[in-house]
Amino acid sequence: MSRTARLFQLMQALRSGPSPKTSAQLAQDLDVSARTIHRDIDALRGLGAVIDGEAGFGFTLIEDTTLPPLGFTDDELEALVLGLREVQVIGDPALAEAANVALRKLQGRLPARQSHRLSHAILAATRFDRPPAPTIDAATLRQAAWDERAVEFSYADAKGEATRRRVDPLSIVYMDRSNVLLSWCHLRQDFRVFRLDRMQDMCVTDQSFRPNRVPMLRDVLARIRADREAQDCEAGT
Repeated sequence: MSRTARLFQLMQALRSGPSPKTSAQLAQDLDVSARTIHRDIDALRGLGAVIDGEAGFGFTLIEDTTLPPLGFTDDELEALVLGLREVQVIGDPALAEAANVALRKLQGRLPARQSHRLSHAILAATRFDRPPAPTIDAATLRQAAWDERAVEFSYADAKGEATRRRVDPLSIVYMDRSNVLLSWCHLRQDFRVFRLDRMQDMCVTDQSFRPNRVPMLRDVLARIRADREAQDCEAGT
């Protein structure tokens, strides 16, 4: 195997599966020695790949934007197009524009045949009833969730009753024709769902809830699934 082919396979191994990956695991995958893996990791870093970790702790690929992109199968390309077109329809304005830019970037970097296939993809996403536009800056809310910082906002429920809430933002989800925030509500001391088009006057606080977002999100999603299963069982009885 040529060194170029081995580096490409190493990049694929780092991209796939859970991280970090130890040099022993990578050496077994590529059928080379751990010393060769260490040299190849250094070579990839020299080419611009951002790889976190070191011998004894494992390696995680953080960023490889300066390296040639992976090719896509035709089905993978259709899936990407469908997902991005869905974001164009249901995402907030910033995400919708990001999806437009991503599609253009893909088209410019794909081989000619696949670039043509992207332009004329079989799959598409169309919704006649778009979700209501958010009344807060959704990009700021997403950043607060990434930074794990609590936010405050005024909220009007379905009856028009207004309250002031402080929440730990966990995820923004398209649910029941609306974009909603999954969160931990400090007022109710429980998980709550808030529609983005009913939120006003949002501000990001200095209160951090790091590093709890991932386990809290796992808990609220499990609760939503359990509630849905219970509803399905009741409907079937």
